[in-house]
Amino acid sequence: MKASVFALCATIFMPLAWCVAAEQRQVERWGVFEVALKGPAAGNPFVDVDLSAQFTIGQSTLRVNGFYDGEGRYVLRFMPEALGMYRYTTKSGVRELDGQQGAFECVNPSTGNHGPVRVKDTYHFAYADGTPYYPFGTTCYAWIHQTDELQQQTLKTLAEAPFNKIRMCVFPKNYAYNKNEPSIYPFAKDSAAKFDFTRFNPAFFRHLEKRVTELGSLGIDADLILFHPYDEGRWGFDRMDAQTDRRYVRYVVARLSAFRNVWWSMANEYDFMRRKQASDWDDFFQLVQQSDPYNHFRGVHNGTRWYDHNKPWVTHASIQSANLQDAKQWRRRYKKPIVDDECQYEGNIAEPWGNISAQELVHRFWLGTVVGCYVGHGETYVDANDVLWWSKGGVLRGQSPSRIAFLRKLVEEGPPVGLEPLEGSWEWDVYAGGRKGDDYYLVYFGSHQPISVRLPLPQAEYKAEVIDTWNMTIAPVEGAFRGKASIPLPGKPYVALRLQKRQ
Repeated sequence: MKASVFALCATIFMPLAWCVAAEQRQVERWGVFEVALKGPAAGNPFVDVDLSAQFTIGQSTLRVNGFYDGEGRYVLRFMPEALGMYRYTTKSGVRELDGQQGAFECVNPSTGNHGPVRVKDTYHFAYADGTPYYPFGTTCYAWIHQTDELQQQTLKTLAEAPFNKIRMCVFPKNYAYNKNEPSIYPFAKDSAAKFDFTRFNPAFFRHLEKRVTELGSLGIDADLILFHPYDEGRWGFDRMDAQTDRRYVRYVVARLSAFRNVWWSMANEYDFMRRKQASDWDDFFQLVQQSDPYNHFRGVHNGTRWYDHNKPWVTHASIQSANLQDAKQWRRRYKKPIVDDECQYEGNIAEPWGNISAQELVHRFWLGTVVGCYVGHGETYVDANDVLWWSKGGVLRGQSPSRIAFLRKLVEEGPPVGLEPLEGSWEWDVYAGGRKGDDYYLVYFGSHQPISVRLPLPQAEYKAEVIDTWNMTIAPVEGAFRGKASIPLPGKPYVALRLQKRQ
């Protein structure tokens, strides 16, 4: 290993459950290895200094971009995906940052570390180690821009909630119910107290990284929204020039791509950012794809105009729609995982997108699940201090989370590869999903109130259970069923039927 007076450390960055002692010179698989170097602080290192490194194991080499962390500190982060000894060499136009070498050993992951999430079987998800992952997400756009007390409350709530993914903005919001001034910003301010878009604020990004790490310790993936239209010139983050946009994207990706629980969302309601052209979004996708060596998920959220999710740099279709019954069509159109991140929110605010009932939101979760997509939660109840979960976090007051937890448990008890929508005669009267090869069916009746249902089953014997999706009960149906079987039902809405082959 080449020694250097400029090498401050080569350490593992992750605190909490992801931590490995630095002096061991080891990092767990899918953990974070960090190299920190001493370099120039004069001028503007955010713009003037380039830094990267090649990490090699065997015949495999991966290039990683570094970043400036302030006060003469330069950092490279790396997520190892193979067991064994890695070696690295840095590259920079600055002499003291160039040619630094080192090595570390990648060891087995700790309990609970399954790696980043990947696409599985075209429409579904699994962690890198093969463990199934079913996204049951929520939205908390600006929670990291609130007081520390409120952020801690949000984390406490999430620890007890059923969600394993959260949509959150990098930039603060200037929007209804969200007018407060954050205490810290992504960019530094100049002597005139105006943002200097050529200088990032490392303290802000350290705070963001801390929150992403804490989410990871809770088993929650952070779907990071890079841009959004909810600024309207208040801070100017929605109208930066193209060069600044690109520099910002590269910096965020360099800092956070080594975190295994990160997803990238190019924007929320991208089509409402009127100053951006359609081609800009293609460019952002490709820039993230080129800058992230670990190929984390890349999506974009729509307002009224959908992005073309067929484009090769899109990993999954991130959708805003209340029409969950159309999910089968979305699957056929895109042939990618479908995540309806916003199907409207449980709440009682004046805006129609934020005042559906808890029962309606639970209905949409069930409907989307059985027809082959994944559905996201949000909550918008009126609060005297404008602390609405959907934007600021805090506590959950709605009735849907416990029912979503019930559904998640049922899905996790089902076929490990996830549900597929069932076609043919199933689709005329019911919404049905399952896995024919696994002899498992989940049938949902929505607002209908049937007293019986006749279903086309194989000739093997099946046991049936009636599921009350609101009261969260599962009641066995007496008898065994096969062929064109008629199965009794309770004659009330929002029930489902689970059919499993008798062993």
